[in-house]
Amino acid sequence: MSVPFPDPASDDDTAARLLAEAAPGDNAPALSVSQLSAAIKRTVEDGFARVRVRGELSGTKRAASGHFYAALKDDNALIDMVMWKGQAGRLAFRPEDGIEVIATGKLTTYPGRSKYQLVVDTLEVAGEGALMLLFEKLKARLGAEGLFERDRKQALPYLPATIGVVTSPTGAVIRDILHRLADRCPTRVIVWPVLVQGDGAAAQVANAIRGFDGLAPGGPVPRPDLVIVARGGGSIEDLWAFNEEVVVRAIADCRIPTISAVGHETDVTLADYVADVRAPTPTAAAEMAVPVRAELQAQLATWGGRTIGAANRHQSLASERLTALARHLPRREALYAPQRQRLDDNGDRLDRSQRHRLAVIAERLATRGAALRPGLLARRWDRDRALLEGLGRLLTSLDPRALLSRGYAMVRDAGGSIVTTAAKAQDAGHLSLQFADGDVPVQVSGSDAPPSPSPRPVRKAPPAAPKRGQGELF
Repeated sequence: MSVPFPDPASDDDTAARLLAEAAPGDNAPALSVSQLSAAIKRTVEDGFARVRVRGELSGTKRAASGHFYAALKDDNALIDMVMWKGQAGRLAFRPEDGIEVIATGKLTTYPGRSKYQLVVDTLEVAGEGALMLLFEKLKARLGAEGLFERDRKQALPYLPATIGVVTSPTGAVIRDILHRLADRCPTRVIVWPVLVQGDGAAAQVANAIRGFDGLAPGGPVPRPDLVIVARGGGSIEDLWAFNEEVVVRAIADCRIPTISAVGHETDVTLADYVADVRAPTPTAAAEMAVPVRAELQAQLATWGGRTIGAANRHQSLASERLTALARHLPRREALYAPQRQRLDDNGDRLDRSQRHRLAVIAERLATRGAALRPGLLARRWDRDRALLEGLGRLLTSLDPRALLSRGYAMVRDAGGSIVTTAAKAQDAGHLSLQFADGDVPVQVSGSDAPPSPSPRPVRKAPPAAPKRGQGELF
């Protein structure tokens, strides 16, 4: 049944009670909402300035700003928590729902929602059970991505020239590895020093693995042929850096074959799952990395002996096979006899051919020589000589210089050309008369005195060829 509100217009006393009035002696004035919220905030923060709370994570969320929000709960209660970006970035693990943790920080209020919350400075996994749960969750998530598949594994090199080791430079691990390598097969070792536990260890290990993988072949720092990630034994908390996702992904991305040698034989980390080979101890990793030099030398000697033996056996078998085949070959005399007979036949034929050819040539020479009789040659000689003498007399009779001896003269102008007409002589002016015994310069009437040319030598007729007799033919 509802109760009706009083009518203010009909009841003056009721209307007066609607106004808030301070009572005499009242020392509790009314507070604003903000004042009350601020007072509550101061009270809570002063009373719970440093607390450690154990609970299970629920509703985990990483904001775009980098801040981490979640709730801590147990069977009966729940409290919100926030972890600012700076502290959240230094977490040693990835918070997930269902992980039991211990949160350290201070309690405060959030006036905007009238809620209280825990501002966390550090967040730790609460015990080995919680760590194993976190381990299994991370293993399942990374395994679903295929990072642990066998077909991703690389084969280790048989005899690496350079080995990179990611470990602490001051622990016993590096000494054990170096001693074992020196005993088995001395090899160049490059150590990348890192923290192997505590804050920042996972980041250093991951950076070292990526650093080795980033070295260029043939550079000033040799690129390893094999990488060993090693650490001594310890609790699950001590080995947790090798369960971090950043380390697992660095090993998965490494193009160099990797051996994980973290902890003792019973210790298992996610680095063991993702590495190409897991070694139970760092010393065992050194044994897996290189063969024993003495055994290798013995093996090489054995292979060398087998190679020489195989070559000798092959040569022996080939010699026996050649000897067996040679028995079926014909003898040398049988091979040469037909050729020798053919050579003798060809020699005889050549001799007969030469004798026949010489006989034909001798007969032909005799026939030609019979035509060369002495009388016939003498008549041909006389005929040719008479012809030659006649030609000589004709040449003498036609020589113009022969006429000069009978009183004739040859007229030439100043240029030496023969003048054949009186008109040419009149035009020439200066003439030269050639007689048998010399030249005389003359001047045609009306011309200037002639120059005094040098006397021209007298050209005499060539002597007649002497007469020759028959002479001897042979």
